Amino acid sequence: MNNKMRDEVVYVASGGIEAESVKILLESFGLKAYTNQESAGRTYGLTVGPLGLVEVRVPADQVEEALKIIHEMNEGNLEEPGDETENEDDNS
Repeated sequence: MNNKMRDEVVYVASGGIEAESVKILLESFGLKAYTNQESAGRTYGLTVGPLGLVEVRVPADQVEEALKIIHEMNEGNLEEPGDETENEDDNS
């Protein structure tokens, strides 16, 4: 009997920083997420090409919710109101 939890890729990032950002976003919504990168890409610190791609994975039962959150992120709906004006005010 296999007790291993099945997981699925919900996002493919170009590099570890982008992948970690998405992972942290999903975790902030209470989802379990982790990143996976080809070992050669990680070893050499690649961020471009096939070896630079990093998967963000979640348990199979959280895929639907994760994809909704990622969609909202891509649409810009998760930004705090006033984020842009706060930066402009700091430069004055």
